[in-house]
Amino acid sequence: MAENIKIINSTQEFDDMIKQNRYVLAEFWAEWCTPCRMVAPVIEKVAEQYSGKINVAKVDIDEQQELAIRYGIQTIPTIIFFKEGKFASKEIGVKPLASFARMIDSNIA
Repeated sequence: MAENIKIINSTQEFDDMIKQNRYVLAEFWAEWCTPCRMVAPVIEKVAEQYSGKINVAKVDIDEQQELAIRYGIQTIPTIIFFKEGKFASKEIGVKPLASFARMIDSNIA
């Protein structure tokens, strides 16, 4: 996994990340999820491409059920972009790098 992706280990850690960083891309996933494994390399490329501009987090929905419920995660992978501490946009499923780039660029421009 890319070194610039933060694995979220608690609700408090996630809340702090959202509050302390202007832009956060959070991937909600699970170990058993095949589409999640498929999108993982794309998220790693996003983290590399936008290093220094956004923060990237991975939230395991099995370990962080409270966050999954809070954000209404019903399908994984779900990728949510937060701008200045607030929900900005969401993508669901396996998408190419260009889809995530459009989502990010439209929110940081």
